[in-house]
Amino acid sequence: MSDISPTPLSVRVRVNGRAYADSVAPRLLLSDFLRIRLRLTGTHVGCEHGVCGACTVLLDGEPARSCLMLAIQADGADITTVEGLAPAGAPLGPVQQAFHEAHGLQCGFCTPGFLMTITAFLKERPDPSDEEIRVCLAGHLCRCTGYVNIVRAVRRACDLLAVATPSL
Repeated sequence: MSDISPTPLSVRVRVNGRAYADSVAPRLLLSDFLRIRLRLTGTHVGCEHGVCGACTVLLDGEPARSCLMLAIQADGADITTVEGLAPAGAPLGPVQQAFHEAHGLQCGFCTPGFLMTITAFLKERPDPSDEEIRVCLAGHLCRCTGYVNIVRAVRRACDLLAVATPSL
């Protein structure tokens, strides 16, 4: 039996504002590219089936499950991971700060996915109803909190964002 290795493919992405170019196996998942190749381990992998939401990143500003995408599918994309919400040493971003203040996390495993989805959601809906928040969060699983404090954290994020970007 011969060893048939797939030909690596070139991928160029911008992650958290920094350009990367690499050769990757055609079947390398975006989550693995981020975690292993780029060492951005804030993107968590839970179910590996796109159900739990822990691996959510922003792909050209839209939430995407990185465990369901191949790295080559992101070629040319602008990706934001949880590390990109607040650079090392900088203050927490508004959504992160809100989660901290409202105790919107316990073990923290699911938190990066929640933060990424909520960040994108609040750009589109800066003052959502509690029902809209719950619908937004429906694609994320948390086994620790019961979601009450997560909804409170989103409400708090709305307040923090309103102060940070006052309407004209």
